[in-house]
Amino acid sequence: MNHDQSWPWPAGTATGIGSMPGTDIVEVQRIVLGELPALPHLAELPGRGPGADLIGRTAGFLVDLPVELYTGRWRVAARPGKDLRRAHDLLERDLDQLTEQAEGFTGTVKISAAGPLTLAAGVDLAIGGRLLRDPGAVRDLTDSLAEGLRTHVADVRRRLPGATVLLQLDEPSLPAVLAGHVPTESGFGAYRAVETSAARDLLRIVVDAADTPLVVHCCAPDVPMELFRTAGAVAVSFDLDLITQLDPLGEAIESGLGLLVGAIPGTPPASGPDPSAERVADRIRTLWDRLGFPRPQLARQVVVTPTCGLAGATPDYARTALTTARETARRLHEV
Repeated sequence: MNHDQSWPWPAGTATGIGSMPGTDIVEVQRIVLGELPALPHLAELPGRGPGADLIGRTAGFLVDLPVELYTGRWRVAARPGKDLRRAHDLLERDLDQLTEQAEGFTGTVKISAAGPLTLAAGVDLAIGGRLLRDPGAVRDLTDSLAEGLRTHVADVRRRLPGATVLLQLDEPSLPAVLAGHVPTESGFGAYRAVETSAARDLLRIVVDAADTPLVVHCCAPDVPMELFRTAGAVAVSFDLDLITQLDPLGEAIESGLGLLVGAIPGTPPASGPDPSAERVADRIRTLWDRLGFPRPQLARQVVVTPTCGLAGATPDYARTALTTARETARRLHEV
């Protein structure tokens, strides 16, 4: 790799995945900006209900493709309604808080949305069945999402003119989509697998439209790192506990892909103390050394994060997790 390569964050950085516990965006965004000053993120509060969840929030970005809630699931709608208005109102409130609290910020700020494959697996067609069943509908969805996220990125840039925007696509369903493991409504079958090349092309549409550095988050054992790199992502976000194959990780590092390493548990341990920054830093260093890369490169290429979103944690533990991530990143930078 090019050893002069840079990533859109300073060395020794930590960040969050996105979701946080609670319903008070004022307080939560204050915590995020205080604990993660080098790479804060726009907090997501799914505890507020529909429209604040990953699928509903992202569906609010879609252009000319309205959605609604039906029997507890999001589906394509004939026209915009109250469910979509709620998603828009919640996002606007969140953005207003970010604008107010991060006024004058000149670093990198991370915003996030579901990726096109996860969205296609999570939204139903009006006639029933997941959007995933119809390749044409998936392409239309991707084009709509790409246009909406382009507008969203531009909006954040206007609100924080001194900041660099890092867009995170959450793709938890992508490995199941690629493997043909997304179940149909009956539960007796599964939707046809999407080819890797087709998935790459869909992600590339969003990457190109966003016109800003993009990271893909995927908390699964078989993270398709090469797919994300060739789609144009600058980084991949993953759960370190779920990585079993080291060769793809080493290849990703060698290729220059940034790594958002989920190393802080998203919920407190069932017994014993919370993980310490010292132990987490040692674990990351040990793996890095095992892969054979120079230590100085570690703090530049790696960002420390919780393993996944913190929506299921207590408020106290969520703050502890972010503090531990920041302290871990500082320790990695010191060696």
